[in-house]
Amino acid sequence: MRVLGLDPGLRQTGWGVIDSKGSAVSHVANGHARSKGQKLAEKLASLFSQLSEIVDAYQPEEVAVEQTFVNSNFAGSLLLGHARGVAILAAARVGIPVSEYAATSVKKAVVGVGHAEKSQVETMVKLQLPNADIKGADAADALAIALAHTAISGFGNRLDAALAKAEREMV
Repeated sequence: MRVLGLDPGLRQTGWGVIDSKGSAVSHVANGHARSKGQKLAEKLASLFSQLSEIVDAYQPEEVAVEQTFVNSNFAGSLLLGHARGVAILAAARVGIPVSEYAATSVKKAVVGVGHAEKSQVETMVKLQLPNADIKGADAADALAIALAHTAISGFGNRLDAALAKAEREMV
């Protein structure tokens, strides 16, 4: 399964692509989409165009996006929400399923601790993807989101299979 992880931001959105087969994962690519323009609409259009190109180039089967954490800076949270919407739309426009994860869930899946530091997340991403040339913190976060998605969805798939098997055996 090919997964595109996205760490949305209005100025810069980190992205990372991994391939997953069973418990084995491998790095495909990573980088940043940097918004261009002065007005909000120009920035969003720029991000959408770049993210659409990434989706078209790498053909992910699934996309994982970090959820917005709303804090006391409501204006900043709203702008981040716009960037998330564009990121989700870039995948949804071609019918790719999109999953969303809280930052604490990503950290727990990748590091083992829900309140891990950014440096700990990047270290664990480098350990899990040793051949990756990571293009910065936002790209590392995007790869972490993709890794978390494979771990969480893999667990869900195994749980569903076990429940189905148990149900068949009860009949």
